[in-house]
Amino acid sequence: MTSQVVLSLDRITTPIGDMLLVVDDAGRLRAVDFAEHEWRMHRLLRLHYGHTGVMLRTASAPKQLRARFDAYFGGTLTAFEGVEVVTSGTEFQRDVWAALRKIRPGETISYAELAARLDRPRAVRAVGLANGANPVCVVVPCHRVIGANKHLTGYGGGLERKRWLLQHEGALPASPSASAEEEGAAL
Repeated sequence: MTSQVVLSLDRITTPIGDMLLVVDDAGRLRAVDFAEHEWRMHRLLRLHYGHTGVMLRTASAPKQLRARFDAYFGGTLTAFEGVEVVTSGTEFQRDVWAALRKIRPGETISYAELAARLDRPRAVRAVGLANGANPVCVVVPCHRVIGANKHLTGYGGGLERKRWLLQHEGALPASPSASAEEEGAAL
C-alpha cells in the first residue's frame, strides 16, 4: 500500500471564475480546476492516487505560482512556461499532457493533429479521453484542442471559458456568442 500524499489546496480569483490550485510541498502543481468543479478535481485525484492516497490541506500556493496565474490572466501568455507539473495517470495520458504543453498560446490543433504529434494517428478517441482527464487545466492547455471542423468542442470548464481562453490567447476573434454548431460539435 502506498503512503498518503499530503497536498495543499488554494483558491484564486481569475477573470473566468475562482480556481483551485493543488500543490505539493515542493510547490509543484498537482491539479488545477474551477471551483464549481471541485467534485471533479477530487474524483481525478482519487483516480490518480487511490481512494485514500491524497489528503488536502488548505494553504496558500507559493507566491511565485500565484504570480504566474496573475501574469497569464493579465496578458503574459507564456507565464506558465517552466511551471513544474507533477501528475499521475497512465504513461499514455502523461504523453498527451506533455504534448499539450507544446501547443503555443494562440495556436489550436485538432484531436487528430494531437494524435499524429504523438505518432499515434489512430488514437484520436484515446487522445480525446486523455485530454478530458487532464488534472491541470489552463497550465496544461487542453483548451487549445478543438474539433477537426475548427469548432469548439467540450471543455471541462465549459465552452464559454474555453472560448474566453482562446480569445485571450488570440486564437479566436472576439465574438458575442457561440454558434449552435459549436455547441453540438463532436470530436
